[in-house]
Amino acid sequence: MAAEHILDRVLAGQESIQSWQDELYVHFHRNPELSFVEHETHDRIAEELRAIGVDEIEEHIGGTGLVGVLRNGDGPTILMRADIDALPVQELTGLDYASTAVGTSFDGETSPVMHACGHDVHISALLGAVRLLADHRDAWSGTFVALFQPAEERAGGAMAMVNDDLVGRIPRPDVAFAQHVGPKPAGQVHACIGSAYSRADSIKVTVFGRGGHGSAPHTTVDPAVLAAMIVLRLQTIVSRETRPGEFAVVTVGRLQVGTKVNIISDRAVLDVNVRSYDDDVHARLLAAIERIVRAECEASGSPTEPTFEYYDRFPVTVNDVEVTERVRSAFASAFGDHYVEDLPTTGSEDFSEIPKAFEIPYCYWNVGGVDRETYRDAKKRGVLASEIAGNHSPFFAPVMHPTLQAATKTIVVVALDWLGTEA
Repeated sequence: MAAEHILDRVLAGQESIQSWQDELYVHFHRNPELSFVEHETHDRIAEELRAIGVDEIEEHIGGTGLVGVLRNGDGPTILMRADIDALPVQELTGLDYASTAVGTSFDGETSPVMHACGHDVHISALLGAVRLLADHRDAWSGTFVALFQPAEERAGGAMAMVNDDLVGRIPRPDVAFAQHVGPKPAGQVHACIGSAYSRADSIKVTVFGRGGHGSAPHTTVDPAVLAAMIVLRLQTIVSRETRPGEFAVVTVGRLQVGTKVNIISDRAVLDVNVRSYDDDVHARLLAAIERIVRAECEASGSPTEPTFEYYDRFPVTVNDVEVTERVRSAFASAFGDHYVEDLPTTGSEDFSEIPKAFEIPYCYWNVGGVDRETYRDAKKRGVLASEIAGNHSPFFAPVMHPTLQAATKTIVVVALDWLGTEA
């Protein structure tokens, strides 16, 4: 384990880089880009890596992904990943550096864009850690790989990098790490052994009716009514078909039907999101969704079979036991009471595709980003969920300090635990 005085000496450099790191964070927050079109984000990260003086940069891996490598003699090789894409969300935080960006997605759809999931924190923290490690090469030995991944929100960025010969283009790591900022007290750190993030699938379900005039519903098969029945029936999958204690989520995130009040459409589209930790549970959820949709279509007299299009498919994230126990020990020592063991997160991630490609273990942890007093007050009054904006909310806004410092510190703590040497 890294000597305590070495860790303190490296972390003492955080104060000297704070203004630079704050400016970086504000820049990325103001200039978010959607999945697979993070071109300016890529270029700014590459510019910063060159200024820091990394030994090697591999650009445009999987489109807009890139990797910076710090080589520092003999020792292990570790990889730290940060995701870089934003979301099609209009920001409502009121921050003086709030995003007003409008972007066009990889699919050609135009929308407001916001870093509503904290990836701007992830980028800034990893760049900060790279700078601290580059400035203190006497404190460690080995190779540190900083990987900046595109398109996490679309569950495609990790595989895009893998499919673009990631394994052949960068040093082979012995272990991989990643982190995420979320709605916990700022500066608080969490790491959980085993299933840390859920498996997820999104399904575009199209059901068909028979269109006609709104004044003559008896001549039609109304897809609006059909879709409504499906939405209601889907709620029973978790409440009535899933064993109590098994984690499962079925959410209808979008329902589209019709164009005008007096027209009965000929189809409806439902976008359904499904999450679980267990493969058998997941298979049962998907089978139940298709069974219910087909049954409701038959009950409504649908003239055409429904269609199912699966997309944004996230693998389950399962933290390695030995690696995570070591990370937890390092965090407990470095963060004291601000390290808290927590339950698995119900969100989903594609990070695990990267260590899977290298056939190496990994650990994924979480860092809080909510003002501590705000969090404490909301918890006392029992209104936590309603007052604290979570990831993907238009009000999601991690407090800059101590969130940035904590997210940077986690990386340095883990890096020195694996790579640290006596002075």
